[in-house]
Amino acid sequence: MRRQSETLLLVPLLPIFLVGMFPMFLIALLGFFGLALFGVLVVCVGLASSNEAHDAFNHDVIVHGYARGTERATQASNMRLAARLGLRLEAVGAAMIVASGIGLFYVG
Repeated sequence: MRRQSETLLLVPLLPIFLVGMFPMFLIALLGFFGLALFGVLVVCVGLASSNEAHDAFNHDVIVHGYARGTERATQASNMRLAARLGLRLEAVGAAMIVASGIGLFYVG
């Protein structure tokens, strides 16, 4: 068999890269305001992650009913782990917003 070039695998991803390049470039050009905007986006991702974890746990409880103790503990542990990740993302986003505020008012 003939070997295909790896560049053909990247051709379908090129439009996605070109469309996504401009917002990231714009955030970099905005400076501290761009950092604050990126921080808000990270906070939104953290909130969505936490909500999705609680939604999955509630879905399992509603659809499948209360499971045995070990399964319920596993589901609750998975929910707490995902919620903790969401909380960390929210904290990082808030830190980015605070850092951009400090940079905007004291450096600029």
